[in-house]
Amino acid sequence: MNLASLSDRVEIQEQLARYCHALDLKDWPAFRAVFTPDALLDYSAFGGPAGSVKDIEDFLTPILNGLHNSHHMVSTTQIDLDGDEAKVRSAALVPMTSLTANGTESTLVSGLWYEDHFARTQDGWRIRSRKQTKGWTSSPI
Repeated sequence: MNLASLSDRVEIQEQLARYCHALDLKDWPAFRAVFTPDALLDYSAFGGPAGSVKDIEDFLTPILNGLHNSHHMVSTTQIDLDGDEAKVRSAALVPMTSLTANGTESTLVSGLWYEDHFARTQDGWRIRSRKQTKGWTSSPI
């Protein structure tokens, strides 16, 4: 592994972290910034659409706005670099907390994988395509 490869891997990891923070903060400009303008996303594993970044944003906005809190996390990332392209697979855990009618918290946790295709752009590495693969979902805690 050379210095350029290490730099590419760190930048890709940074984009994965920015994605998680953007969702949890409901920061839609930051969410859009991790993708190429023509990115295609498939969130159908959890009942969402397959389509553009805007399609996914429109799907996720009311869900995240209806939650008290969410905490997106990615780990065990595998990055296969090939020049200006990269195949990336990451495990993800997503606890989502809502408030019940009496004000108590109810948390649902999902485990999934992100299967991404990254491309090096003039602005750095960006996600060109993303597919969610469902692992499991827990009952509310």
